Amino acid sequence: MTTIFRAAGAADFLALVPRLLGYRPARSLVLIPFDGNRTLGGLRLDLPATLGRTELDSMCSTYIGMVCKVSHADAVAVIAYTDETFAASEGPPQGELVRALLAQADLCGLRVSEALCVAADGWGSYLDAGCPPAGHPLTDIPYDHEAFADEPLPTEDQASGADLPTVDLAEKERLGLALREIDRATSALFGDEREPSDRPLGRDALSTVGRMDDVPLLLEEAIEYAPAEMDPYEAAAVVWCLMRPGLRDVALVQWARDLAAGDEAFAAQMRYADGGEYPEHLAAPIWGEGPSPDPARLQAALALTRHLAAAAPRSSRPGILAAAAWVAWALGRSTHAGRYAEMAREIDPGHGMAGIVLTFAASGHLPEWVYRRSVPSDPVTHLIDSRRVES
Repeated sequence: MTTIFRAAGAADFLALVPRLLGYRPARSLVLIPFDGNRTLGGLRLDLPATLGRTELDSMCSTYIGMVCKVSHADAVAVIAYTDETFAASEGPPQGELVRALLAQADLCGLRVSEALCVAADGWGSYLDAGCPPAGHPLTDIPYDHEAFADEPLPTEDQASGADLPTVDLAEKERLGLALREIDRATSALFGDEREPSDRPLGRDALSTVGRMDDVPLLLEEAIEYAPAEMDPYEAAAVVWCLMRPGLRDVALVQWARDLAAGDEAFAAQMRYADGGEYPEHLAAPIWGEGPSPDPARLQAALALTRHLAAAAPRSSRPGILAAAAWVAWALGRSTHAGRYAEMAREIDPGHGMAGIVLTFAASGHLPEWVYRRSVPSDPVTHLIDSRRVES
């Protein structure tokens, strides 16, 4: 069902925004698209550094263009969250940025429903000529308003939740052993064993390698488990796949679509390895194009890759972290995506997919599907978090 909150004024609206986003924005520009008086989710961007006039106008044109891409959006609310103060700025900080945004919104025919600032020492509206020079007290924002009592108030900012989960040492050791055994089994079975051993191959390793004849089925079953409950060899098989770019891309296409797409992508990768063409419609999801993915599948894939990245040996993590970065990006969480990609590059500075996701995050490129809503009454809120946008 759709939850309806009625904000009686600007202060009420500010109390609602963290609940809408799921975090308390810090050092951020938040744009809330509207269809009439109904919010259509939220777009968070890093506050930009000081820019020249031409750069500022270009950047604001990009920001407002992103709002205009949201289906059914006819208005926008602008909120600047800053560590600056009213006292130092002699009024609401970030005024030049917000004025440039309002000018771009006007050029695009986008109605501005509100323009607010939450600073370190107060809050106020850029549209209110009577706003006190020192702003209104932050205590006037009714975060504990009884109208919002059923919706918990987030306490952390947009970067929260990006840390990998805690995994106990025993699980790490089991996964590491299983991965080594799978490596040894695949090397022996495919005639690539660099260090032949008299030690027989384990039954679990051989059985798992046998299951890897059907990689898409393995990947599909992996997102049906609670990650912590996976068998070590099954988990290791997924890690083994994500370490290999072609199979990782199969996983991303499949998790964004379905098992049939995974089968098609796997067959296409086999043809591509033999010199064939890779179909554009299978590459499209990687760039954020095509049908909207099922968010539940992506959420499951993100939980899986985050857990495996925490449990796997360090040297095998870049591919898993890059997959987690892409899935986070596909969900519209560029801050988290950038963090996972950076973690991958800390281990492997030249990792290709991690570099692609970092470029997406730095340029503000977001998947086309995060802007879509099927109908205005769709209760699913699209929350878009762009780590930074640079012109």
